Amino acid sequence: MSDNHHDPRAGHWLSTRRCRAGTVAFVVGLAASLAFFAFFPGLPHVIDWGAILVSLAVGALARRGCRSWIARSAHRSPDR
Repeated sequence: MSDNHHDPRAGHWLSTRRCRAGTVAFVVGLAASLAFFAFFPGLPHVIDWGAILVSLAVGALARRGCRSWIARSAHRSPDR
């Protein structure tokens, strides 16, 4: 039985997972926000700079939330 708390690869694995998940969360948040501005009925169907900036902010917020969620779950779980 190996103890993951003393394994140097465990920290690298967690940081790699956090980085990949953060990138995916950013892209999904960005795409979802842009799709909202592009296709929601009643809004002008023009993507302007305001919509792009809001979409970038939503993507960054999604990335931050995902990374903190992964860090919190890794901290709670004693087997990782």
